[in-house]
Amino acid sequence: MTCPFCTLPADRILLADDHALVIRDGYPVSPGHTLVIPRRHVGSFFDITADERASLLRLLDEAKAALDREFAPHGYNIGINDGAAAGQTVPHLHIHLIPRYAGDREDPRGGVRWVVPEKARYW
Repeated sequence: MTCPFCTLPADRILLADDHALVIRDGYPVSPGHTLVIPRRHVGSFFDITADERASLLRLLDEAKAALDREFAPHGYNIGINDGAAAGQTVPHLHIHLIPRYAGDREDPRGGVRWVVPEKARYW
């Protein structure tokens, strides 16, 4: 099976440098849902180099600034599904930058904790 992140068409790439690139998620959970992806095919955040990590975080900041200008969200969820047990479906590392908007959920408390719903509500 061909990796969809290793074969991205140039017109999908919003930002890029030598180590990473930024695209909009093909199946967004909110307007502006963005992915930051290393160019090298690597599955886990824990297997990237220091240069790749620096690049991913720099592009994450740039992508956030662009989303602030274009969509003006009220908050963000930032997440990585690392491994099949964590829900990773594309075995190529990618960081989700998900804009959040006031009222997009009745009660957004707990944020990313809702990946395990029975553990999410701790208050």
